[in-house]
Amino acid sequence: MVLVEVASNSVHSAIQAQKGGAKRIELCGNLMEGGTTPAKSQIELTRENVDIALNVIIRPRGGDFLYDELELESMRRDIRLCGEIGCDGVVIGVLDAYGNVDIAKNKELVEIAKELNLSVTFHRAIDRSRDIFEALETVIELG
Repeated sequence: MVLVEVASNSVHSAIQAQKGGAKRIELCGNLMEGGTTPAKSQIELTRENVDIALNVIIRPRGGDFLYDELELESMRRDIRLCGEIGCDGVVIGVLDAYGNVDIAKNKELVEIAKELNLSVTFHRAIDRSRDIFEALETVIELG
């Protein structure tokens, strides 16, 4: 059986995706920016209205994938919020200034998610990494 995941940017599109046979939703805001963390109300309403797996992108802004401490704190809080709301997983990705997967920062985010029984997917930051094959190995090691 093929798992169909649909990127949705609203409660309505998530509901339609479920009706169309999707088995998992990746909820995100600002698709034109490549996807950012949706509003709390959108996450809550989507969880209340779809029964399939719900993964939420954790990305405080568009642009690069190099985040400062305030942005990382926002990401930590958003992951915890997803756990409280009852999401199934989060979608993350942090790179360093050289375009490598930032092991320490991603590891911290993964640990927070795992403590909340959230699955973790590494998002399109991997496409922007310096060496996609090295990045893939690093992501695998992160779990």
